[in-house]
Amino acid sequence: QVQLVESGGGLVQAGGSLRLSCTASGISASINYMAWYRQAPGKQRESVAIITSGGITNYPDSVKGRFTISSDNAKNTVNLQMNSLKPEDTAVYYCNVNNYWGNYWGQGTQVTVSS
Repeated sequence: QVQLVESGGGLVQAGGSLRLSCTASGISASINYMAWYRQAPGKQRESVAIITSGGITNYPDSVKGRFTISSDNAKNTVNLQMNSLKPEDTAVYYCNVNNYWGNYWGQGTQVTVSS
């Protein structure tokens, strides 16, 4: 059974930093990519960072230059370093892992940025 466990969310003031981590267990096939998504109240879930198994990363303009995704393929972990946080970054952040067998999600971790 695939399980994704996230950690690192919390409350931070605007301009501050947080680091999210996610560890995947029970993965039976090579990972294609790992990603972080977020969902704010009343809004659709959106991608904030993706990293392929080859290390290629992609970010939307809203977080580019502030967020950095990294991964350790051997340990099936993915991290999201978030700097210069803004109140509009407030959301539940979800870890996502994709492999041959499917697309898997973590339970989500709350990030709240106060102004």
